[in-house]
Amino acid sequence: MQVSTKSGALTVWLLVAFLGGTIAPVHAADPQPYKVDLASTGDSDINSTLKATSDLITLRSSAPVGPFGLIGRARGDLERLKTVLESFGFYQSYVAITIDGLPLDDPGLGEELTNRSKDDDARVKISFSIGPLYHLRKIEIDGEVPAAARDALMLSTGAPAIASDVLAAGDRVLTALQDDGYAFAKVDPPVAYEDPPNRVLDVSFHAVTGARVKVGAIRIRGLKKMKEPYVRKRLLLHPDEQYGATKIEAARRDLLAMGVFSSVSVRLGTTADSEGRVPVTYQVRERPGHAMGVSGAYSSDLGGSLGVNWTNRNVSGKADTLTLSASAINLGGGTAANGIGYDTSGKYLIPDFGRRDQSLQISVGALSQSLLAYDQKAVTFGTTLNRKLSSILSASIGIGIERERILQHECTSTQNCLLDEICVPQLPPAPAVPPADLCTFQTFHYTLISLPISALLNTTGQNSPLEDARKGLRIALTVTPTLSVGHPSTRFFVIQTSASLYFDLQHLGLSKDPGRSVLAVRGLAGLAAGASEFSLPPDQRFYAGGGGTIRGYAYQSVGPKFTDGNPIGGTAINVGTAEFRQRIGKNWGTAVFLDGGNVSKNLSPFNGTLRFGAGAGARYYSPIGPVRVDIAVPIRRQAHEDSFEVYIGLGQAF
Repeated sequence: MQVSTKSGALTVWLLVAFLGGTIAPVHAADPQPYKVDLASTGDSDINSTLKATSDLITLRSSAPVGPFGLIGRARGDLERLKTVLESFGFYQSYVAITIDGLPLDDPGLGEELTNRSKDDDARVKISFSIGPLYHLRKIEIDGEVPAAARDALMLSTGAPAIASDVLAAGDRVLTALQDDGYAFAKVDPPVAYEDPPNRVLDVSFHAVTGARVKVGAIRIRGLKKMKEPYVRKRLLLHPDEQYGATKIEAARRDLLAMGVFSSVSVRLGTTADSEGRVPVTYQVRERPGHAMGVSGAYSSDLGGSLGVNWTNRNVSGKADTLTLSASAINLGGGTAANGIGYDTSGKYLIPDFGRRDQSLQISVGALSQSLLAYDQKAVTFGTTLNRKLSSILSASIGIGIERERILQHECTSTQNCLLDEICVPQLPPAPAVPPADLCTFQTFHYTLISLPISALLNTTGQNSPLEDARKGLRIALTVTPTLSVGHPSTRFFVIQTSASLYFDLQHLGLSKDPGRSVLAVRGLAGLAAGASEFSLPPDQRFYAGGGGTIRGYAYQSVGPKFTDGNPIGGTAINVGTAEFRQRIGKNWGTAVFLDGGNVSKNLSPFNGTLRFGAGAGARYYSPIGPVRVDIAVPIRRQAHEDSFEVYIGLGQAF
C-alpha cells in the first residue's frame, strides 16, 4: 500500500514489512557475538511480526558478522521495523536501536566494538514509541466496478488503518471480479493519503475490469498412465460456462485430491478469442505408479509389529488403487499375547463408482493371533460402498463374510460371570465336595455374515488417521447387523459410536500460536444386542484396556474374567479420554492424558466398576505424522495387573 501526505512528499510501501527485505551480512575475520533485547509493543501480533522481520534476530546465529557488519545490520533494522509499525497503522512511530548503550550514529561505537574480545557479547537493545493508531476515513474505488465487487471490499470508515487489511480488501475485489467473469481484471495496489493532524488515511483503489469472458478450450497436459477421458469426466470445469477464478482453482484442487498427481498447476490464456472465450490449461505431473512402505509399532502388552505394504496407485488409468499389506504381530511377546501372529490384506479401491464422490472397496484378508482372551485364525472378505455427502459428511454400507476358528473358554449355564469378577460356579446347597471349575477350553468355528452401515462427520480438515488434528470434531456411528453360524448360531447387531473433539487453546488466550496447545477429548460407546455374552463369538465382544481404549492396562484386560483371569469380554463398553497436547519447538511435543471406562453386560456409563489409567508421552512430528511414545499407569492397580504399559506408534492415539 502506497501512503502519501496530501502534498505528495511522503511515500511509504507498507508491503515491504511482510516481504522482509534483508541486507547482505558483512563477515569480519572475528565475528562479533551479540544478544538482542526486543522491547514489547504491548501487542502480541505486532511483536511476532517485528521479531520475524528483524535481521538482528533472524540472522544472529546463521550469519555471524563483524563489529561494523553488526552496526550495518542494526541500521537496516531501523527502516524495516519502522515499516512494520506503519503496516499496523502507527505512522508516527519511532524505532531506537542501541549497542552497548550507544546509539548507532555515535562515532565511538565502532571502536567500542572492535576493542571487545570475541567471546564478549555485545548488547543490542531495540525499543519503540509506536505513537497513535491511524484509522481509515475515505475509501474509494476508481473505475467501473459491479456492485458485488464493491461489496467485497469490506472496509469501513473508522477501522484501524492496518496495511494487511487494506491489501486483502484489494485482493477480495480482484477475486470478486474474476469470479464474475472478468478474467483480465486488474486492481492496482491501493494508494493511501495521510492526514497527520487528524491521524487518518484516505484509501483509493484503481480497478479496470476488462471484458467479461467464458471458459474456452480446456487442455490437460502431462498425462502418462491416466486416461484423459476419465480425467475430463471428473473435471469440475467445462467449456462455455462463465469464467470464474474460484471455479478454476476448485477444479485444480479436486484433480490434486485424486491422489495420482504430485502437482497440478493452471495456466490461463493471455487473450480471449473472437467469441469471448479464454482457454485454460491444466499441467499435471503424475506420481510414481507404485509405492512400497514399512510400518512398525510396539506396546508392552502386545509386543511389537512389523509390516510391509505395496500400492499400485493407478491400476487401469482411472485412479483405481490396489494395496497389499502383510504384518507380523505380537513380536517378542507381551503380557496380553501368547505368540507371534500375522495380519495380511489386499484392498482394491474404485473411485467414482457409479457416480462422482462414491467409491467401492473390495478387500480380502487373513488373520492369526494368540491372545489371553482367545486364539483366532480367520479369513475375511468384504466390500464397502462409500459416498461423500458433503465436504464434512460421508456414509457407507457394505457386506462382510468371515470364516474363523477360535479357541476360548466355554462356561456352562451353572456359572455366573460378573463385571470385573471371575467366572465362578453356582454351587448347589450344602455340597459335600465343591464341583470342579466348569470353564474349559473349547474350539469354535464361526461363519459371520455382516452388513455394516456407518456415517462419519469430520470437521477437522484432516482425513488420514496419521494427520494431527488440531481443531474440529469427528463423530462416527456404525450399526452392524450380523448373522453368526456356528456355536451357537445366532443373530445380533452391534452399535458403536465415537466422538472426538479437538480444541485449540489459542482461542482462550492460553497459547500465542495456533495449533501449538490442543485439548483433545474422546468418548466411545458400544452395545451388542440380540445375543447373550456367551452366544456372541469372542471376537465380536467388547474389551477394554490397551492403546486404543484405556491406557495403563494390558490389552483386553478390563472387563469380566474367567477363573484363571483370562478376559471374557462383554456386550457393552463405555470409554472416555482427555488428552492435552503441547508442541515444543518445530518437531517435538508432549502429551498428558487420562483414560477411563468399563466393559459390562449393559450400556451403563455411570454404573459398574470404572477403571482409570493416566500417563504422559512424547511426540516427534515427522513429515509422515507424529511418532508417539506413551507411558501409562493404572489407577488403583490390582495385584495381578502390570504396574505400567508402554506404547510406541505412528499417529496420535485418536
